[in-house]
Amino acid sequence: MNFDDFLIAISKIKNIPLPAQASQFKMVPPFRQELLKQQEDAIKTAKRAGVLALFYPDVNQETYLVLILRKTYKGVHSAQVGFPGGKLEAYDTSLEAAAIRETFEEVGVPIKDMEVLRALSEVYIPPSNFYVHPFIGISKQTPQFIKQDEEVEAVIEVALNHFLDDANIISEKVNTSYSVEVEVPAFELNNYVVWGATAMMLSEIKDVLKQLM
Repeated sequence: MNFDDFLIAISKIKNIPLPAQASQFKMVPPFRQELLKQQEDAIKTAKRAGVLALFYPDVNQETYLVLILRKTYKGVHSAQVGFPGGKLEAYDTSLEAAAIRETFEEVGVPIKDMEVLRALSEVYIPPSNFYVHPFIGISKQTPQFIKQDEEVEAVIEVALNHFLDDANIISEKVNTSYSVEVEVPAFELNNYVVWGATAMMLSEIKDVLKQLM
């Protein structure tokens, strides 16, 4: 989709209700409810994080969304695809500010070029005990991405039309952080499998955009 057309459509995003769990639960792994039961006490002290779904024009003025492939490390989100973003720090004024700061740090988009349009529905992540609050935003400039080598393995630029294509919803066997292989609903974007909390957030974004377009 041409980015000018995208801007016209998304200008109405504040006027529609969020589908929240109705969208998120389309992409819920089968073991999620059991994990939530196990985490009932931990949830009360969950950490907070903000992530940004940033849409932008490429050099041909086509609309894209940026995701990142995280580095392989000893942690629950090792080698997974996600949004740029991270935990709320003491110096962040809000979760939105944390999402913008982390996007700048992880993929190099200047803070002045990013505009947040709306907060979306938060998602709880049992393995890391985080509440993650996603935001949807735009950059009217074509970014020159600079990845943070310590944390980011690759910057993934996903065409909006590819993201919205229902054919890219799949079922995939994945290895979880609990050393168990399970079959989960997922997005297949640019040949990357995206599942778990990121897929839940993407599902809401997709449903919101389809209401606007």
